[in-house]
Amino acid sequence: MGTNNIFFLENIEWFDETGRELLHRIPETGSGEIKYGAQLTVRESQAGVFVYQGKAVGVFGAGRHTLKTANIPLLTKIASIPWGLSSPLRAEVCFVNMKVFANLKWGTRDPVAFKDAELGLIRLRAFGVFNLQVVQPVLFINRLVGTQGVYTTEAVEDYLSQVIVSRFNDTIGEHLDTLARLPSRYDEISTILTSRLQEDLGHFGLHLNRLYISAITPPAEVQQAIDDQSRMEVIGDMEKLMRMKAAMAVESAATAGAGETMGAGLGLMMPAMFARYLSQGSPETDPGSGGKSFSCPECRSPVPENARFCPQCGHQQVIFEQCASCGKNLTPNARFCPRCGHPAAEKPKARSCPACGTENLAGAVFCNQCGERM
Repeated sequence: MGTNNIFFLENIEWFDETGRELLHRIPETGSGEIKYGAQLTVRESQAGVFVYQGKAVGVFGAGRHTLKTANIPLLTKIASIPWGLSSPLRAEVCFVNMKVFANLKWGTRDPVAFKDAELGLIRLRAFGVFNLQVVQPVLFINRLVGTQGVYTTEAVEDYLSQVIVSRFNDTIGEHLDTLARLPSRYDEISTILTSRLQEDLGHFGLHLNRLYISAITPPAEVQQAIDDQSRMEVIGDMEKLMRMKAAMAVESAATAGAGETMGAGLGLMMPAMFARYLSQGSPETDPGSGGKSFSCPECRSPVPENARFCPQCGHQQVIFEQCASCGKNLTPNARFCPRCGHPAAEKPKARSCPACGTENLAGAVFCNQCGERM
């Protein structure tokens, strides 16, 4: 039922047919004249944010809810004649998709600078995937969505990819000295990066469920130098390395001249090679997103799902805004942070690198352009 009809009450609900929408507002364009007694139906994987006269006045969990406004069928139209039959008591409902959005892409649009302790300045490219979930619907709307009627994963991927790349640069700068040790530290870097990003995304009402690094690729000539260095560490002798390369060249030539014979030999060797590999076990599978336990951001006590206040300390769980300086939850219309006194309206500023002048995200430790510590 439309939100601007004259006689009937509205039944408001929403289904995500695309599987990519984080938020959907009803009505999609502008706002409507939702009437007193309208019925709102929210699914298990959703949260409904009711916005009345420009302010979020309620967050609703799964179930059927009755909305209360000052719009009365027929009488509202008569009373709104001075406004061209359009009631000034505007209202809308924002449906927020609370499921885990998996397999979102991130990557370096341009190579980032990394100062290798052995190889010097290197330009790196990296990419991977991450899982994302909205955990604070009102904060998500106030900080990221604004007044958009539909907000999809495509809209958030581009911005979050920039944040991830900046924090990725800081992480490898602090926890990696040379790329020669990189292959064995993918999981460690991924875990550290996930922990660092959870705080950044928490300011937008988002939770980073998991981040995976698919690949970190240096230029081809650097990769060749790393491969040669790894072989030298295994062999421990330059003369032996040169002998090995010569043997590899002879083997390639022999393979080209006796392809069928070598192919038959490899065919006999493959079953044993596969049996040896499988006997070592397979890597553990990702347990999946699973259920996420909720805790109070102040006292860290367990909080029931959809609870508005913490049962232990009474802290409000529905976050409307956060301090850009210390992350303290702010009450609606607060002008200053009660913890650090920082102005509520002031946003964090980008940091300029003292070496090259490139602007980086607030809180960045290493410059994405030149790799220098800021």
